Amino acid sequence: MATNPSPSAALPIDAALPGLLAALDAGPSAVLVAPPGAGKTTRVPLALLDAPWLGAAGRIILLEPRRLAARGAAERMAATLGQRVGETVGLRVRLGSKISRATRIEVVTEGVFTRMILDDPELSGIGAVIFDEFHERSLDADLGLALALDAQSGLRDDLRILVMSATLDGARVSRLMGDARIVESEGRAYPVETRHTERDPNRRIEDAMADAILRALRADPGSVLAFLPGQGEIRRVASLLAERIDENIEIAPLYGALPPAEQDRAVAPAPPGTRKVVLATSIAETSLTIEGVRIVVDSGLSRVPVYEPGIGLTRLVTARASRASVDQRRGRAGRTEPGICHRLWSEAATSALEPFTRPGSPAAPSTHSSRGTCVTASTRRRRPMWRCP
Repeated sequence: MATNPSPSAALPIDAALPGLLAALDAGPSAVLVAPPGAGKTTRVPLALLDAPWLGAAGRIILLEPRRLAARGAAERMAATLGQRVGETVGLRVRLGSKISRATRIEVVTEGVFTRMILDDPELSGIGAVIFDEFHERSLDADLGLALALDAQSGLRDDLRILVMSATLDGARVSRLMGDARIVESEGRAYPVETRHTERDPNRRIEDAMADAILRALRADPGSVLAFLPGQGEIRRVASLLAERIDENIEIAPLYGALPPAEQDRAVAPAPPGTRKVVLATSIAETSLTIEGVRIVVDSGLSRVPVYEPGIGLTRLVTARASRASVDQRRGRAGRTEPGICHRLWSEAATSALEPFTRPGSPAAPSTHSSRGTCVTASTRRRRPMWRCP
């Protein structure tokens, strides 16, 4: 799973914990803004276990945007306590759970929480709900927060709600939560050099990414984490690289549909004397530290769900990632040592990106369909996806 410091190692978030505990003692809600690598995901729930407002039997729900992040967080917290998942720290995801009577922290995915609160609007026995990585702004997370706030105002005035993120508009979320107190933490990221190479719009994204990854491998030591919009692009880039890289470089796909064992293999450190190229979707933006990765290659694209009211269905489109998203990706290169981030767009284009991802809508006016076409918002014309800017 993700590599993290030893349980006894100090983390940047530790300095912010007294202020966070005081904020939740004084009021029912708080917002925590902490950069990647601060340790908020695994330190905060454990720190809240002894809070007087939680009580001896109260449980904490920690929401994660993806199953991989949920498994990693549960395993890390359980290891910190010297236990296995299913004891004090439990896991509840689609098609599987590890929960016992001793469980006091439940790590769940956002969709699971929605079902939990719809089944039990009062959230009986739950003292706190923590929304982690809220900047990703999924519809499930927004709905879950709305339902939790509704329960807090109408049924459970003692329920604590905490929203955490690395790249979050804290003031805006604070107002949404009734002017909740904002607590900020310093990060511990290493410096990352950013290099821009504008992609030829007439080239397929897979070809451009394969060339960029090969250039990065030749130019600098260390393993590579490359961000692609979806598993189709990952498979095609893997095929292109397999014919052109050395035998001591391992290619490891990483996306949500992979079996857990293959996801674990992708985030495990490369064997001694070898390097790794992890080809990932946005699943690797947060809550993961892959030992040895000091190079990030970012396509600048992300696949997002968009609701079409005319047909009453949600479809996946490929869109430009938000500025918060690409900043998260860049930060992956500086988690364990100084790193390098290669971006396949011009430096000036970064300022034109949406500041944050908006749930249920593309992050930029020009979007790319997962079926190989793109839709330009101004003209509604469809073109082959590889011709999109």
